[in-house]
Amino acid sequence: MDLLGDSVTVVDSTIGFRYFDVRDLLGFVDGTANPIGNAVQDSVLVAASDIQTDADAAAINVNVGGSYIVVQKYLHDLPSWRSLSTEEQESIIGRTKLDNIELPDYPPSHQQSHKSLNTIVDEKSGEEYDILRDNMPFGSPAEGQFGTYFIGYSRRLWVVEKMLERMFRGEPEGKHDRILDYSRAVTGTTFFAPARGLLEGLGDRDD
Repeated sequence: MDLLGDSVTVVDSTIGFRYFDVRDLLGFVDGTANPIGNAVQDSVLVAASDIQTDADAAAINVNVGGSYIVVQKYLHDLPSWRSLSTEEQESIIGRTKLDNIELPDYPPSHQQSHKSLNTIVDEKSGEEYDILRDNMPFGSPAEGQFGTYFIGYSRRLWVVEKMLERMFRGEPEGKHDRILDYSRAVTGTTFFAPARGLLEGLGDRDD
């Protein structure tokens, strides 16, 4: 914030923390499906092949190497969530609570788990599109607010948008992600973070 000075005004501040073995306040391990190693760059950084073929060189230079960042602040209804049995919670999430084992997918016509609704697969190639999640739990006993601050990085903004569409509209449509019965999004926005080289070059411009 010191570097930004009076160019920005803080209107909302949320302080997150790490919780046990990277769990959220719902009690489940978070970010299990994150890419690792070289796969991080492939999942997060925009490539030249992602740019529309009719884009000019300037548009390509601006986008390549950058990343889309989607953030959302979710408040949890913890009393209602804790009233569920462990088996009911696991059915909603799609993983076991204690040892974080992935549960089998339900038939297409069945109510899908949070894990399944957030798995985006190319229908033609069968490729699964990953994003990098850096979610943070937060809580304020004084305000009685507890939740998760979702932070997702992706080279393809449409992948995150598709995840959200499947969560809120459901797939099949009408069968929304049941985690939303216990978690409510109160903020949300999208950023684009340019590549470092582009930012460094901005200071060299005469205009």
